[in-house]
Amino acid sequence: MSASVRFDGEIIISRQNRRIVELMKLDDRRAREKTRTFRFDGVKLLCEAIRRGVEIDTVFLRAGTAERVASRMEELYGCSLSEAGCPVLGVEDSLFEKISQENAPDGVITVAKYIDKSHNSIIIYKEDEASSIKDAPILLLEAVRDPLNVGAIIRSAAALGVGHIIMSADCADLYHARTLRAAMGPLFSMPITRVEDLPGTVKALRASGRRIYAAALDDTALRLGSSELDREREGHPVGAVIGNEGHGLSEAVMAACDRSVYIPMEADTESLNAGVAAALIMWELCKK
Repeated sequence: MSASVRFDGEIIISRQNRRIVELMKLDDRRAREKTRTFRFDGVKLLCEAIRRGVEIDTVFLRAGTAERVASRMEELYGCSLSEAGCPVLGVEDSLFEKISQENAPDGVITVAKYIDKSHNSIIIYKEDEASSIKDAPILLLEAVRDPLNVGAIIRSAAALGVGHIIMSADCADLYHARTLRAAMGPLFSMPITRVEDLPGTVKALRASGRRIYAAALDDTALRLGSSELDREREGHPVGAVIGNEGHGLSEAVMAACDRSVYIPMEADTESLNAGVAAALIMWELCKK
C-alpha cells in the first residue's frame, strides 16, 4: 500500500523558486557554513538522519514519486516523513532531476542543520581536554583532502569500533556531498573534532596516557600486527594518525607521536589509498 503524502504549499515548478535557490547554494561550502545547514540526497540517508536525531530543516520530494518514497521509508527502514518534523515540499519531476546530485535520484533531497553535538571546531591542547575522550581507539587525520577518503574512513571507523575521529582543519569538508555519500549514517553520530593544532593535540593525548602511532615508514617503525607492537600498546588506550594522500604526515606530527607503524606490503607495489590504509590500521588498533 502506498503511503499518502501531503505537501506544504504548491508543487515547485521553477528553478528560480526561493527554496530551490537556497537549496542549490548549499553545494558551496561557504554557503553551508554561513547557514549552518547542509544537503544530502536519498531515502537511506534521510532515514538514518531521522533515526540518529539529526535536526532536519526541509525535505524536498519529487512530486511524481512522493508516495513511493514514503512507502520505501516505511517498508525498508521503519521511518515516516512525519518523523522528520519539518516542511515537506513537492518538486515537479523534471526540475527535481536537475537539482538532484544523484545519477539515479531516489526522489528525496534533505536539508539538515549542522551536527554541532558531534562536530566541534576546537583546539585540543590541554591534558584535561584530551583525557575527556573515552578510552576506545581514536583516529587522527592530517590534511586528508579527498571527501571520498574521509567518508570511507568515517564509515570504517564506526564499523570497527573507533571511539573518536580528530581531523586537522585542512581535511575535507564533512558536509561535502561525496563525504556524506561515502560515510552514510555513521557521519550523523560518530564523535568528530576538527582542530587547528594537530601536533599539540597529539602531545595532549599522549600526556593523558594514550599511545599515538604515526602511519609512516621510518627507521624505527613497527610492523602492523607484530608482537612488539602488541606488547608496547598493552594496557594503554591507543590512537593512530593518517596523513595526506600524496605527502603523508608532516614532520611536526610525526615528532609528536610515540613512534611509527607501517603496513607490510609486497615489493614494487604502490602505497595504499588513505581510506584502505586507515581501515587496516583501525582494525589492528580495535582488535581485542
